[in-house]
Amino acid sequence: MTARILAQPTTSTGAKLPLPALPQDKLLTVNIEQIPLIKDVFPGIHIKPLRLDPERGEWVFMAIVEPGCSLPIHYHTGTAQVWTIQGCWKYREYPDQPQTAGSYLYEPGGSVHTFYTPEDNTEDTITIAWIEGAQVSFNEDGTFHSLNDALSIQHALHTLAAARDIGPLPYVRGNGSDVTED
Repeated sequence: MTARILAQPTTSTGAKLPLPALPQDKLLTVNIEQIPLIKDVFPGIHIKPLRLDPERGEWVFMAIVEPGCSLPIHYHTGTAQVWTIQGCWKYREYPDQPQTAGSYLYEPGGSVHTFYTPEDNTEDTITIAWIEGAQVSFNEDGTFHSLNDALSIQHALHTLAAARDIGPLPYVRGNGSDVTED
């Protein structure tokens, strides 16, 4: 990370403005059309990272999910927010509350659910998710399955991108410091 010392901001006429707590010389922005799709991060689940911040435990990504995919039963240690752009997905525990295009879901930390896309979906499901903390998953017999968080997802995406000769992976990196392309 490179430290940037900026001049005090001014108006267009040169009047000095109060120095902001975190001077910024550029917007921290990425274009989803320019981010490579990392296919099969989990079987049938493809991801484009938008922001990965292991320091704050936040991971923001676009997921494209094929019909008939599922994740193990899990809970989040923090909150999760999911915007559905296309398609349909559900939680097995709430079958009468499908999430379809235009849906926004807020999950408080600790809620338990099993994500899946119905096999009869006629298109891929596209979501944008903002997750805080870890996703702790379990097998059907209640034993531990896996843990995913911002750091493990960052590692998995970089490992898969390198192995598949995909890159660079532009996304807003930890602590809002910069846009990475490594």
